[in-house]
Amino acid sequence: MKKSYIALVGRPNTGKSTLFNRLAGRRISIVDDTPGVTRDRVIAESSWLDRPYYIIDTGGIEPHSTDPISIQIKKQAAAAMDMADAIILVVDGREGPTAIDYEIADMIRKGGGKAIVAVNKLDSYSLHQNAYDFYSLSLGDPIPVSAEHGSGIGDVLDAAFSLIGDGGDGGEQEAGAKRIAVVGKPNTGKSTLINCISGEERAIVSEMPGTTRDSIDTEFEYNGERYILTDTAGLKKRSQTTDAISYYASVRAAKAIELSDLCIFMIDATVGVTEQDMKIASQILDAKKAIVIAVNKWDLIEKDSKTMAEMEKAIKNALYFISFAQVAFISAIDGGRVSRLMDAVEAALEEYYKRVSTGLINEVISMAVSMSPMPTKGGRRLSIYYASQVSVAPPKMLLFVNDETLMTKQYQRYLDGRIRSALGFYGSPIDIQLRERKSSRS
Repeated sequence: MKKSYIALVGRPNTGKSTLFNRLAGRRISIVDDTPGVTRDRVIAESSWLDRPYYIIDTGGIEPHSTDPISIQIKKQAAAAMDMADAIILVVDGREGPTAIDYEIADMIRKGGGKAIVAVNKLDSYSLHQNAYDFYSLSLGDPIPVSAEHGSGIGDVLDAAFSLIGDGGDGGEQEAGAKRIAVVGKPNTGKSTLINCISGEERAIVSEMPGTTRDSIDTEFEYNGERYILTDTAGLKKRSQTTDAISYYASVRAAKAIELSDLCIFMIDATVGVTEQDMKIASQILDAKKAIVIAVNKWDLIEKDSKTMAEMEKAIKNALYFISFAQVAFISAIDGGRVSRLMDAVEAALEEYYKRVSTGLINEVISMAVSMSPMPTKGGRRLSIYYASQVSVAPPKMLLFVNDETLMTKQYQRYLDGRIRSALGFYGSPIDIQLRERKSSRS
């Protein structure tokens, strides 16, 4: 299920951080009565009624302040509103509407955002009538809440998800078009590849790292199939993501991964696999997306007949946890071997959406178990009674077992390997899920 993004905005000291901690389900943001405590952006993952979402806290907006920190806070808040599927404008129900509340409401409307008004600090039912004053913001029905005491939180989330609909940005994807996110470190040639594939200069190309700040969508056709390519900002190390623009660029890139069907993961051939590359690969794997590794700048490498095979082996060893991904060596700047990359993309997407019969899966699992006995613990042995593929994108295999705790990571990796050996799924992750079921004998 696609994760939605919900941003909290408002003037200083309306209780945004307290509400953020409530929505996140744990204390993350610093809470203090002093205005301006939250200066940086904070993001947490949570869920509501089985719907996952990211909640974004922002600093208090002071539209006319000339203070450099206030200006930066306003930019961060604007970026958060721009990327959010729903915006919660947090206001102070005790003070009533202020001039700044009206200005922030205007900012939301001009930006085209979907918003609700959470009237905070209404700690008793007798104060709920104060919410009526905020109808004047013209952002729909104000919702009375008390972030401190936890009242009205469910109403706020219900209202937010009613704005989002069936899955945020994912619900707006054109039917039949597969989404491909091009991701990697800065200056690996992502924008150059986008321009090469699409045949037009949609993305700015520069040797200076960090040129791409926003995620840019480009539609194109290949072999009669429609795709949406998303160019993303280079994913930097957390320690290097110091300013608001860079931070939100990385968040947008993470969102592009979340919304994609497949990621083209770009590596610089002149540098090889770095620690940051490993982290990006892990991020794609955690999102359970199909993946193709594009080794760019292959034209700059001095090579012989063994160079490609040796480099592919080194990449597979370094990125062993995505060894199922195909590797394509390309030169995006002159289009060299890019057609082979697109062939690999087509193949990986086909595997990502592939479904196999229950009988065939059980046959593969049975053969795997006969070749390697299942793990034991405390005198008990794992039993797999039945297996079935329950969904695609990614392919999800549900295994009915006697006790989930008896399954080890090593044996699950073994089953993954046996399934791939027999059924393919190359280029796609396999999501193996367990469900306990008593045996027919017991």
